Amino acid sequence: MKVVNLKQAILQAWKERWSDYQWAINMKKFFPKGATWDILNLAEALLEQAMIGPSPNPLILSYLKYAISSQMVSYSSVLTAISKFDDFSRDLCVQALLDIMDMFCDRLSCHGKAEECIGLCRALLSALHWLLRCTAASAERLREGLEAGTPAAGEKQLAMCLQRLEKTLSSTKNRALLHIAKLEEASSWTAIEHCLLKLGEILANLSSPQLRSQAEQCGTLIRSIPTMLSVHSEQLHKTGFPTVHAVVLLEGTMNLTGETQPLVEQLMMVKRMQHIPTPLFVLEIWKACFVGLIESPEGTGELKWTAFTFLKIPQVLVKLKKYSHGDKDFTEDVNSAFEFLLKLTPLLDKADQRCNCDCTNFLLQECSKQGLLSEASTNNLMAKRKADREHAPQLKSDENANIQPNPGLILRAEPTVTNILKTMDADHSKSPEGLLGVLGHMLSGKSLDLLLAAAAATGKLKSFARKFINLNEFTTHRSEESSWGSAFSSSTAKAASVRALLFDISFLMLCHVAQTYGSEVILSESNTGGEVFFFETWMQTCMPEEGKILNPDHPCFRPDSTKVESLVALLNNSSEIKLVQMKWHEACLNISAAILEILNAWENGVLAFESIQKITDNIKGKVCSLAVCAVAWLVAHVRMLGLDEREKSLQMIRQLAGPLYSENTLQFYNERVVIMSSILEHMCADVLQQTATQIKFPSTGMDTMPYWNLLPPKRPIKEVLTDIFAKVLEKGWVDSRSIHIFDTLLHMGGVYWFCNNLIKELLKETRKEHTLRAVELLYSIFCLDMQQVTLVLLGHILPGLLTDSSKWHSLMDPPGTALAKLAVWCALSSYSSHKGQASSRQKKRQREDIEDYISLFPLDDMQPSKLMRLLSSNEEDANILSSPSEGSRGRRFGTQEAIGSVPLACPTADRSMSSNLSASQLHTVNMRDPLNRVLANLFLLISSILGSRTAGPHTQFAQWFMEGCVDCLEQGGRGSILQFMPFTTVSELVKVSAMSSPKVVLAITDLSLPLGRQVAAKAIAAL
Repeated sequence: MKVVNLKQAILQAWKERWSDYQWAINMKKFFPKGATWDILNLAEALLEQAMIGPSPNPLILSYLKYAISSQMVSYSSVLTAISKFDDFSRDLCVQALLDIMDMFCDRLSCHGKAEECIGLCRALLSALHWLLRCTAASAERLREGLEAGTPAAGEKQLAMCLQRLEKTLSSTKNRALLHIAKLEEASSWTAIEHCLLKLGEILANLSSPQLRSQAEQCGTLIRSIPTMLSVHSEQLHKTGFPTVHAVVLLEGTMNLTGETQPLVEQLMMVKRMQHIPTPLFVLEIWKACFVGLIESPEGTGELKWTAFTFLKIPQVLVKLKKYSHGDKDFTEDVNSAFEFLLKLTPLLDKADQRCNCDCTNFLLQECSKQGLLSEASTNNLMAKRKADREHAPQLKSDENANIQPNPGLILRAEPTVTNILKTMDADHSKSPEGLLGVLGHMLSGKSLDLLLAAAAATGKLKSFARKFINLNEFTTHRSEESSWGSAFSSSTAKAASVRALLFDISFLMLCHVAQTYGSEVILSESNTGGEVFFFETWMQTCMPEEGKILNPDHPCFRPDSTKVESLVALLNNSSEIKLVQMKWHEACLNISAAILEILNAWENGVLAFESIQKITDNIKGKVCSLAVCAVAWLVAHVRMLGLDEREKSLQMIRQLAGPLYSENTLQFYNERVVIMSSILEHMCADVLQQTATQIKFPSTGMDTMPYWNLLPPKRPIKEVLTDIFAKVLEKGWVDSRSIHIFDTLLHMGGVYWFCNNLIKELLKETRKEHTLRAVELLYSIFCLDMQQVTLVLLGHILPGLLTDSSKWHSLMDPPGTALAKLAVWCALSSYSSHKGQASSRQKKRQREDIEDYISLFPLDDMQPSKLMRLLSSNEEDANILSSPSEGSRGRRFGTQEAIGSVPLACPTADRSMSSNLSASQLHTVNMRDPLNRVLANLFLLISSILGSRTAGPHTQFAQWFMEGCVDCLEQGGRGSILQFMPFTTVSELVKVSAMSSPKVVLAITDLSLPLGRQVAAKAIAAL
C-alpha cells in the first residue's frame, strides 16, 4: 500500500509543480520516520514515473537528483533502479539516465551496515552490465545508421555510454567493489564477460578509431578487475640480491642431500617477497654457485660444490621453469642471465682457475641438455666466453695440465652412480668377487667422494646407502657361506676373505657417508615392525656424532660376556685372526667391552705395552671396521675420564689410528686405511679439542676437516656473533665460512639468544641502506633454522618490544621499518613451508622451544593467554601496552577471566564480528600448531595497538608490518598469514592514511569468505 501512496505523492507533486526542496519537505511530512526511503523504493518509483513517455519527465527527474544530492536515497538503490531500464531505443531517456549516473559514478560511498555495502557492490555490477548492454545497443544502432547514411544520433549516444563506462571504471575504488561483487555473483560476471565479447565484435566494424580505442581501454579495465591484486612492480634499480646469494650458498654448503623442491619453493618465496626480475634472479643463483666453487675447501668440499653447481642447480632451474608463465620466456631469461654472467669476467676466470677448466662451457652444455637454453643461444654464449678466455691470464699451468677437472669428473660420475646401483641390485651370492672388484675400484683415489657427491646432488644418495646397508647385512649371515663357497673355484677360506672385505668396505663407506652427509641419509624413514639392520643399530647407539653424547656404560656396549672373553683371548693370543671363524658384526658389537677389559689389564700392569701393540695390530690388521668400533667406544670413554686418567685411552687411539705395515693384509688395505683414518679423525675431533691432544692421522689422499675449530678461543660468543655480523654487513654478502660460524653459534647459544642478539644489532643501525641490507642478510642467516627463529621472533621478541613503552624508541624508522619487513618475511616463509618437510639440516638440530607455547598461548577457551589478558582491558591508556611483569614469565594463568572477545578456537562466524574473530577460525585452522598460535596472538596484539588511543612508534611499527604483508602478497596468496588477523583490524587500518587504499583492503581480507567480503566492502565503501 505504501508504494501506491508513494506514487500518489509523486503525482501530486508533479500536478502542483512543487520545487525539489518543497517536494522533499512534503515527502517527509507524508512519510514519518520509521521506514527508510530505500525500503520504500523511492528511487525506483521516481524513475518509473519519470520514464513513462518517449522523453523523461524533467520535474520528476529533478526530484530524483535532489534525493541523490541530499542522500535521501542510497547510491545502490539508484544504480539498481537504472539497471532495470531496458528500452534502449528511447534515446532521451537513456541520455537522462546516463546524466544521473554521471552525478556520482566516480564517488560512490556507503557508511551503513556491511550488508548495505555488499548491496552497493551488487548494484554497481548490475549498473556495469546495464552500461555494457546500453553501449552495445548504441553501437548496433550506429552501425545501422552508417548503413542508412544517418550516423550522428547513434554516435553521440555511444560516446556518452563509453564516457560513463570510462569514468566508472577509472576509479580504483569502483574496480575494488566490482572485484568483491564478482566473487559474490559469479553468474553476473559471466554475463558481463559475454557482453564484452559481443561489444568487441560490434565495435570491430566501426570506422571511428577514437571510439574503438576508448572501448578497448574500458574492456582492458574490466578484464583487469579479477587480477587487480597480482600486479607488482619488479626491482629494476638493484642488481645484487644477497638473500638469494646466501640461500644458495647455505644450501650448497650444508644441505647437498636435500630435495630440490623445498629449495625451489624457498627461492621462489624470496623472489616474490623482493620482487626480483627473473634474469637477475637466475644471475644471482649462478653468481652464488661460482663464489661457492671458488671458496670451497679442497677435497670433499670442492667436490660437493661442483656437484651442486653442475648437477643440482640445473635441476632446480628446470623446476623454477614450471613457475614461469611460458617456456620461451624462461629460456630467454636464462639466456639474459648468462649474458650478464659473461660480463663478470674476473669471477669466471677465478672459477676456471680453481677448477682447471672452462666452467661456463660445462654449465652451458648441462643447461642446454635440460632444455633451459636453445642450441643457438648456447653456441652464441660459448663463442663469447671462448673469445673472453683468450684474453685471460694463463689459466692452465703445466703442472695442472694432466689433472682432470672436477666438473668433467662429476658429470661423468652421475651415470656411473646409476650403473653401480644396478650392479648392487644383483644377487650378491652369485658373483661376490665381481662385486668386490667394483667396490675396490670405487675406493681408489677420489672415486668414492666423486660418486657420493654425484649421488647426493641427484637425490640418489639414500638409495645408494640403502644398497650398502643391505650388502653389509648380507655379509653378517654366515649361513650363506656354503653358497658363497660354491661360487669360488678355491676353498671356503677365499669366500671368508671376500665376505670380510665386503663387510669392511660397506661398513667404512656407510660411516664415511654418515659423517660427510649426515646420519639421516643412512637411517630408513620408518623401521617400525620391519627388519632392524646391524649397521643402523650400531650407528644409532654406538657412533659418535656432533651434538651426540654417548654413555660408555650403556648396555649396548655390554653384550654377551662369554663372547667378549673369547674375543679378548683371540686378540691377545692369536698371531693372526682366522677369517672363517669370524662373525664380524658380533666382533664389532663386542669390541667395546673387550677394549675395556684390555684397558683395565694395561692400567693394572697385567699387560705390557708390547701386548697392547699386538692387540691393536690384530684389531686393525684384517678389517678396519673393528678399529672404528673400538675408537667409537674409546671416544665416549675418554669424555668420562679426568684429565690425568686419559693418557692410556688416548695412546690406544693413537695405536689404532696408524696403518699396519705388514704383507699379510687383505686386498685394498691401503685404500681402506685411508677411509678409516678420515672416519677416526672426525670421531676424535671433539675429544682431542677438549683435551688439547694431537694425534697424527695418516691423511694420504683425504682432505683435512674443513670449517673445524672456527670459534676463537677465550672469547665470549656474543662478541664473536656481533663481530661476524658486522663483517658480513660491511661486505654485503654471507660467505661459506660465516655460515658455518653462525651455525656453530646457533648451536651453542640457542635460538632465543641467537635471534635476540642479532635483532639488537639490527635495531642499532641508523642508516636506511644499512638496515635494508641487514634485513636481507639476517633473513638468509635465519634460514639456518627458520621455523624456530620465527617462533622466537614473533612469539617473544616482537611482543616484548611492542608491549614495553621503554623500548618503543628502538622501533623508530629506519630500524623499525627493517624489523617489520624481516618479521613479515620470516612469518611468510615459515608459514608456507611448515606444512612441508623440514630440510635435513633442520631435522638434525634438536627442537628447542624457548618457552612452553601452551603456557604462553593456552588452548583452553576460558583461559586467556598473556597477550589476550593484556589486550582485554577496557582502559585505553599507555599502561595497557606496558610489559607484563618479569615474575609472570612462563607462569600459567589459571584464573577464568572474561576476555570480552571470541576465544582463539572459535569455530563459527559471528555476524556481530566480535573483537578478535579472524578468517583462520572460520577455516578451522589447527591452533595446536605453535606457529599458528604465535601468528594469531601477534595479529591480536597489532589489532589492539591500531585500535588504541595511545599512538607512538609501536603504532607506526604495526602499520609497517601490515604494509609488509600487503607488499609480499601475490594473487592467490591471500589466506596465508593474514588469515590470523581479526576482521576488526581492517576498519582500524583504513584510518591510517598510508593504508587507506582499496587494493590494500582487498589484499588484507580473505575474500573467499562471505564475512571477509562484507568486511572489505564496508571498509572500501567508506573510503
